[in-house]
Amino acid sequence: MQKLPLSLVIITLNEEKNIERCINSVPFASEVVILDSGSQDRTRELAQKNSKELGIDFVFQEQSWLGYGLQKRKVTALAKHDWILNLDADEALSPELALEIQKRFAELNPQTAHLLPRKSFHLGRWILHGGWYPDRQLRLYHRQFFNWSEDSIHEKVVASAGGTADISFKSPLLHYVFKNLHDQIETNNRYSGLQAQDHFKRGKKFSLFKLLIKPVTKFFECYFLKLGFLDGMPGFIIAVGAGYSVFLRWSKIWELELEMSSKK
Repeated sequence: MQKLPLSLVIITLNEEKNIERCINSVPFASEVVILDSGSQDRTRELAQKNSKELGIDFVFQEQSWLGYGLQKRKVTALAKHDWILNLDADEALSPELALEIQKRFAELNPQTAHLLPRKSFHLGRWILHGGWYPDRQLRLYHRQFFNWSEDSIHEKVVASAGGTADISFKSPLLHYVFKNLHDQIETNNRYSGLQAQDHFKRGKKFSLFKLLIKPVTKFFECYFLKLGFLDGMPGFIIAVGAGYSVFLRWSKIWELELEMSSKK
């Protein structure tokens, strides 16, 4: 297969169950660059094997965790090519999206970054409502004009030299978001803690009103306003989880304030 002057960049931690699917979905990349934050499984071995089978150059470096934004900035800097396709290890291009990128690549404007519609698989089905689709993610960009923000959470690709973004790609990026409900609960717990710390650092104060109201309104938004009920039982579970995650975030802000006051 003809290779494009494009680098597939991935940050990893114990991704042996996902990494092969991710790399195999981008056989047209010239190189795979992985920045790993301490995997104890076969992530490196499997990634290297798949890259070799596809005839793709392989770069692997280790870096203790810096936060999502800084980690993605560093893996972008390690790439050989300026055109970057940044995927999470639990993501993969659909065959249709892979073909779409190959057909359009020669015409892409370096000053335009591309939002890819992302479709997530959870609880035995593709989730198409509740705010989960199209869930566009800016993942294809030219690093002379774009880079990741330094945010430790809710990182995003930002224009560094007058670039713009578009939504012209139609085929989906596939996201295998959680292994199971246990993984979903652990992820909600981890992210709510990171969000609470971020809000606390920015000076956002605990609000009992928001603790009581925000989880309910989040459930209503996901399940009714964004039609989560059309996804059946998974849609209901996702909406409840979204509300609970908001509850955890505000509870953890309260806890951080409590810890701060106890130190005075």
